[in-house]
Amino acid sequence: MIDTHCHLTHPRLAADRDAVIERAREQGLLACVSIGTGIDDAREVARLAADHPGFVHGTAGLDPFTCHAVGERFEAELERLVQLLDSGTFVAVGEIGLDLHYDLDPPPLQAERLGKQLDLARERDLPVVIHVREAHEELLSLFARRGAGDHGVIHSFTGGPVEAVRYLELGWCLAFNGVITFPGAEDVREAARLVPAERLLIETDSPYLAPVPHRGRRCEPALIRHTLSKLAEVRSEDPEVLRLVTTENARRLFRIAHA
Repeated sequence: MIDTHCHLTHPRLAADRDAVIERAREQGLLACVSIGTGIDDAREVARLAADHPGFVHGTAGLDPFTCHAVGERFEAELERLVQLLDSGTFVAVGEIGLDLHYDLDPPPLQAERLGKQLDLARERDLPVVIHVREAHEELLSLFARRGAGDHGVIHSFTGGPVEAVRYLELGWCLAFNGVITFPGAEDVREAARLVPAERLLIETDSPYLAPVPHRGRRCEPALIRHTLSKLAEVRSEDPEVLRLVTTENARRLFRIAHA
C-alpha cells in the first residue's frame, strides 16, 4: 500500500516518528507521501525524505491556512516555493486549495493564490494535491475557467456522488481516508462506489481522521489498512486487487519508482 497523504512532520507525530514509520513498514506500506504545508514544513519534509529514501516522498505547497497566515507576504512565500520546487526534491505541489469552513481569506483571494500555485505545477509538470472544504462549487468553477492542464488528486474526498462525477469528468483522482469508515459518511461511500479503478487512491491524512475502530485517536499511516478494507467492502471488490490497483495509481501519479 501507499499512503498518498500524511503529515509525518506534524508535532503530534514528533515524539515517536521513527516508530510510526517502522509500524507503517510492518503493516505493508511501500511508501508514504508526506505533505508540506508551508515553506518551513516542506523543508522538514525534504529532510525526512532524505533520511528515508524511497519510502518517504514529499510535497510542497502553500495551503489556505498558510496563505492566510503569511498575508501580504504571499508573493515572497511563493518565490520561496518556486525555489523549493526547482530543487527537484518534491513529487507534487500541495497541499493547496480552498477552505470556506474557517474564517480565512475571501474566496476570490484564495482562488487567486491557488491559481498561481496551479500555474507553478503546470510549468513543472507536477501533479497537484488539492485541499477543499465547503468550497466544491468555487473550486469546480476555477477548474472550469482554467481549462485542461491541471492534474492530481482531490485529497480527503468528503463530497458526494455529484461532486465526484464532476471532478472525475475533469480528470482528477479522488483519495479516500478514514472518513469512509465513519457511520455518517454514506455520501462519501456512495461516491467511492462510482470512481473508476484507475482514479482511486487511499490515504490517512495522519495524524487526523483515524478510521474506525480507532476513531478519535491519533492517526498514523499503519492504520491505512482499515480504509483499504472498508473501501473494498463498499465497492464489493477483493481487497488484494484494490491494494494493487491503488498502489499502482499512486506510483503513476507521483512517479514513485518500484524498489
